[in-house]
Amino acid sequence: MKRLIFFTGLVTLLFYYSLWADNSKGTITGKVTDKITKEPIPGVNIVVIGTTIGAATDVNGFFEIRGLEVGTYQLRVSAIGFNTVVRTDVVVNNVKPTELLIELTETVIELQGVTVKSEYFDMNPTELNSVISFGYEEIRRAPGGFEDVVRALSVLPGVAQANPGRNDLVVRGGAPSENLYVVDGFVVPNINHFGSQGATGGPLSYINLDFVRDVTFSTGGFSSLYGDKLSSVLKIDLRDGRKDRIGGKGTISASQFGLNLEGPVSSNSNFIFSARRSYLDFIFNAAGFNFVPEYYDFLTKFSYDIDSKTKLSYLFIGAFDNVKFNNNDSEDLYENSRILGSDQIQYLTGISYRKLLNKGFYTVSLSRNFVDYDTSQRDTLLNPIFLNKSREGENELKLDFVYKLSSSSELNLGASAKLIKFIADVKLPGFRTSFGEFLSITSLNTSKRYYKYGFYGQYSDVLFNRLMISLGARGDYFNGINKGFVISPRFTLSYVLSELANLNFSTGIYHQSPSYIWLSAYDSNKDLKPVRVYQYVLGYERKLRDDIRMKLEGFYKDYSNYPTSKLRPYLVLANTGAGFGGGDDNFSSFGLEPLVSSGKGFSRGVEFSLQ
Repeated sequence: MKRLIFFTGLVTLLFYYSLWADNSKGTITGKVTDKITKEPIPGVNIVVIGTTIGAATDVNGFFEIRGLEVGTYQLRVSAIGFNTVVRTDVVVNNVKPTELLIELTETVIELQGVTVKSEYFDMNPTELNSVISFGYEEIRRAPGGFEDVVRALSVLPGVAQANPGRNDLVVRGGAPSENLYVVDGFVVPNINHFGSQGATGGPLSYINLDFVRDVTFSTGGFSSLYGDKLSSVLKIDLRDGRKDRIGGKGTISASQFGLNLEGPVSSNSNFIFSARRSYLDFIFNAAGFNFVPEYYDFLTKFSYDIDSKTKLSYLFIGAFDNVKFNNNDSEDLYENSRILGSDQIQYLTGISYRKLLNKGFYTVSLSRNFVDYDTSQRDTLLNPIFLNKSREGENELKLDFVYKLSSSSELNLGASAKLIKFIADVKLPGFRTSFGEFLSITSLNTSKRYYKYGFYGQYSDVLFNRLMISLGARGDYFNGINKGFVISPRFTLSYVLSELANLNFSTGIYHQSPSYIWLSAYDSNKDLKPVRVYQYVLGYERKLRDDIRMKLEGFYKDYSNYPTSKLRPYLVLANTGAGFGGGDDNFSSFGLEPLVSSGKGFSRGVEFSLQ
């Protein structure tokens, strides 16, 4: 009987193996478009490097390559009149098709006697300096990244973590509050769990890497398309859902488990969805820890192609965080008295409409950001040291327009309007700092309505067949302060020294409005000015090989108008926002004291990288 069972099991195993073997081949599908206009490009040749396998795009820019063994490939993508590019780290499996979106730029620089070569490194006409791009696979494999899209950037030149356990990025000497996050075109105040109010960091990101298509990170000198931040721009583009059938998978990592789902809704629409939950609370409770963090996060995106030129997209990303304290004995009470408890609800929900034109496109988007902060800290007798219940809601309408003036030039225009509601209920009874000062405010209850306006223009061109330029300016207005209107000019150039080397330069003025919580305690804080930075970046890049690029960059940042405390002259708010904050930080990051825009400083350095 045992032999019969063994034989039956063996036959069944071989049967399923044969089925798997028949489906062990993988497929690559995708679309090729013009990088500027987003128009599909027909007749593009896609070749799997090292094989004779390939395909060509149809009239709608789509292609499909079947019969590939499971593995990692490189694709060479070429078309007449466009720069040839190579897509690396294309992972093929037999579970679902690998879907790609490939963007090509027109050939506008033709040096005499130069042989056309494949381009491994992406170039954006509006962002010519201090920019690096990553695909999903590069981020997944990043050392120490733990599949966290923000943490993976901490190993880059000019980037440091203020705290090894958090994603408080210090970019070229800036503060953790100076970083801008853009997800699928929507500005998100913070994409980290347990974030600090007024800053952009936290222990880990809540963006599910499985649904990230590309990441572009600018560490300085970025164009006028982005404003109200000083140091960096992290642009995350999410992919669409699979189009063949509905599929999903369960996930588990070092701190969380979850479920991913994706697939078609109809012939011209698709979705992605993920829900994740931490399991650290089970481990911490079992181990008898005095504090227990718990979090959830969600992501969903719906894409609908109204026709070949019109696309409608909906996005929701959100996180729910809370910390529970176990006060079982005096030691727990003491340890917990040093911890700022942080319960948060944060989300972005938005809808965007994109329409392709003859030589460009425009995008209209409407979004809402909301964060509910419930932070508290208590002494060993469980009496409150600090209580803060704040809500920040931002409703934004944004228009972006891109027009291709010629094969070498483009124009970017845009405007935005943001309505803000800020509510704060704070209690700080008789707090004395570690330096002996008493904070004069003991309680605060306020509700404010603000608005922000912004507009920009950016022109990019190629001159004399060697010189790439991009110049623009933006204006921003914030009614929460008395002098809330600023103009920020930007300029970047890249000179082609040879087919292997470029010399790059960028400069500009950058402004950032004060955090809402900084304006809440004293009416005099309305006299604060937007923080201002003059930036200068000079860089040299050279290709050591087609797939190896060396970059050397020097930068200088001149800061002014940073808020400082009248009560504590040593305190500049540029030095706050890293870590979890609380009593050990004297609650400095909240700015609950009289402030004045007198802080000055500078940052300078030289960076070297090989990619």
